[in-house]
Amino acid sequence: MLGIVAAVLFFVSFLINAADLSTNDVFSSTNVMLLGLTALALHVAGIGGNRTHRR
Repeated sequence: MLGIVAAVLFFVSFLINAADLSTNDVFSSTNVMLLGLTALALHVAGIGGNRTHRR
């Protein structure tokens, strides 16, 4: 799940950078990219990927 979130954040970061949108400091392309890297690191670490089904 976090891998998908990371991919979406990277895509949003790319769009902000490619379109040269002027956003405030919180939603700059660098900050969105860093959020994507954080989500990717959590995904690689195994957090947020396991779903247990109990019957």
